[in-house]
Amino acid sequence: MEPLYSPQSRAERLIAGGRVVLAAASLFAVWFDPSEPAKHAPVAYSLLVLYVVYSVVLAVLVWRSDAPPHRQGVITHCFDFVFFSLFIYFTAGPASPFTVYFVFSLICATLRWQWRGTLWTAVACIATFCSLGIYFSQVVGDPLFQSYSLIIRGVYLAVVAVLLGYLGAHEAQTRRDMERIAAWPQAEPRRIEPLARLLLEHAAQTVGAPRALLAWVEREEPWLYIAEWSAGEFKWGRSAPGEHGQLAAEALAGSSFLCPDTGDPDCGVLRKSAAGLERWRGAPIPPALLERLGLSSVLSAPVAGESLEGRVFFTGKASMTSDDLVLAEIVAGVLTARLDHFYLNQRVQEGAAVEERIRLARDLHDGVLQSLTGIGLRLAAVRGLLDENPQAARASLETLQELIAREQRDLRFFIQELKPPPLAPAGEASTLAGSVSELVRRIELEWGLRAELRMQGLEGPIPESLARDIYHVIRESLVNAVRHGEASAVRVRIARDETGALSITVADNGQGFPFQGRYSQTELAERKWGPRTLLERVTSLQGTLTVDSSSSGARLDIAIPWPEAL
Repeated sequence: MEPLYSPQSRAERLIAGGRVVLAAASLFAVWFDPSEPAKHAPVAYSLLVLYVVYSVVLAVLVWRSDAPPHRQGVITHCFDFVFFSLFIYFTAGPASPFTVYFVFSLICATLRWQWRGTLWTAVACIATFCSLGIYFSQVVGDPLFQSYSLIIRGVYLAVVAVLLGYLGAHEAQTRRDMERIAAWPQAEPRRIEPLARLLLEHAAQTVGAPRALLAWVEREEPWLYIAEWSAGEFKWGRSAPGEHGQLAAEALAGSSFLCPDTGDPDCGVLRKSAAGLERWRGAPIPPALLERLGLSSVLSAPVAGESLEGRVFFTGKASMTSDDLVLAEIVAGVLTARLDHFYLNQRVQEGAAVEERIRLARDLHDGVLQSLTGIGLRLAAVRGLLDENPQAARASLETLQELIAREQRDLRFFIQELKPPPLAPAGEASTLAGSVSELVRRIELEWGLRAELRMQGLEGPIPESLARDIYHVIRESLVNAVRHGEASAVRVRIARDETGALSITVADNGQGFPFQGRYSQTELAERKWGPRTLLERVTSLQGTLTVDSSSSGARLDIAIPWPEAL
């Protein structure tokens, strides 16, 4: 009897408190006017005292329990019903003022099991009440029995049961809608077509419509996208924005609306505006789009976000009301958020790709391209020496051959660096340490460099994105030392200092930078000195870079903040 999640603990506590109040009030009423239970007064009074004690004990147990025991609701509900029937019998029968107890049973059934519980409890209450009436009128022949009182009270119980049943059904439907909205698919396909199908199918199921259509325009593109879902089938396409005209009448733009019959021109349209629900007459949808939707009831809500603008349409659902307008607006809001997230995520990825392409182009320009330009100029000079000084030309060619081999090795290393670094899964202590060790080993093999690597304090986890950034910072530092500084040995130290920041020191025995002395990051940026790509990387990580350059080598001191959450 419990198809959906229901807050049973709160319901049982509310019922327990109401039971105590009802029992205590009944006992006070009987004590205040002891003549009221005219028949079997001692029995009725004893039953009521026992019920008060039972109510208090049960309330204490319920309020002290974190969760109600299994089947507690069924057992207490049956016990309450039996007691109410006996108490009514031992007082005045169908004329007893305590028939209100049956209303309490109906309310408890609604709280526990929604409309199903109300239905079965109502059948039991009315059957018991009618049986008491027949017993007192036909068997006992009670002279105080009044037929009209039995009819009125029976109808009263039936009306109360219908109202409570409707509230229970409404609560069940509300919970079902909330569960569907909360269970919205979290998958994020890479293409818009499968995402639109996933979202539209769930949206149609949430609203309860057999057909749904989503039409929208990206704010930066001229295409009108149309996705349609109907009974498990999905259709997808795009067209020029003006092909279907406006998605809705101008008076309905930006508003949710409900049209019971799009084929009837005299059928009014219910729209939701800032002033509330309003009636509007006219064609809500352009003919081209109406032909695609079909002649039936249509429920529509606007879809408008930072990256898109359009509408969602639901058709084919029977007996749509103004309540469906509220649900359609909620669904449209979720659709807007998911599509906006998709487009914004695409922009971020495109921006990152553009930024990486710019960096690669700069690296190629500053490295290999400049070297090849210098080699070309030297080859032109060698050509002039071939006749005048063949021996000098031969020596220059050997030097150029060595330079070309060096640039070839550099280009091969550069291409290898385009592949993702071999990081371990995020959260493992070896993520950063393992990738840096592999990097240093490869540079040693490619360049014949002697490298000394020391790492401290890297036992904790680190986000994979930060590990990759640090990896590239170290790579830039080592490549600059061996390629531009012509170093043969380098010392690398990576550790976390006392402030929690990640400290990276790279010292080499090369020829240093074109400038001499120690300069901070600000001074390097003002003079436009130092390793520009490395400086940009460190700045993007909110770190600091200090360069100490001399004729005997260079030293880079880099500090990068460590994530506070780790």
